[in-house]
Amino acid sequence: MTGLVAFTLFCQALGALIGAVAVVWGEFAYMRAMRDDHIDRAERAHLNAIAHGLRWGMSLLLIASLALVALAYVARAALQPALMPSYWTLMALAILVVYVSWALSRKRISFALGSAIAFAAWWFLVYITLGFVPSLSFGASAAFFVVATAIFYAILRYARFLLGVRP
Repeated sequence: MTGLVAFTLFCQALGALIGAVAVVWGEFAYMRAMRDDHIDRAERAHLNAIAHGLRWGMSLLLIASLALVALAYVARAALQPALMPSYWTLMALAILVVYVSWALSRKRISFALGSAIAFAAWWFLVYITLGFVPSLSFGASAAFFVVATAIFYAILRYARFLLGVRP
């Protein structure tokens, strides 16, 4: 059982890392593609490949997270992940990434804000799965996420300005 839990934890962290790397790669690809204010066929294919990486990362993360809850229940662990604020923060961020991605694809949210939310959420997911985020309540995690999103928004906006990409 210990080996299965370790493998599931590895899959969860791998999914988060795949998503975080894909979101960074996607941001650079988008900035490079939008320099001429037009996304051509090759650039679109490149962005679609990155989108597949994001889907695989999110799928692996969610499946592994749910598997960890099931394994803790079957093993009758003293600490159930589903009762921990960090688990619910992870799930809320995963749902937020899915919703923001949908809103971006339907142009219901500005690209600058949506990409900053997705960027911050993916990196929060990485830090939560690797255990680098201290044990915070759900509300404290949400407030920390809002501040991190504002910082990423400013950084990405400035990077796009320096590269000459229009918002």
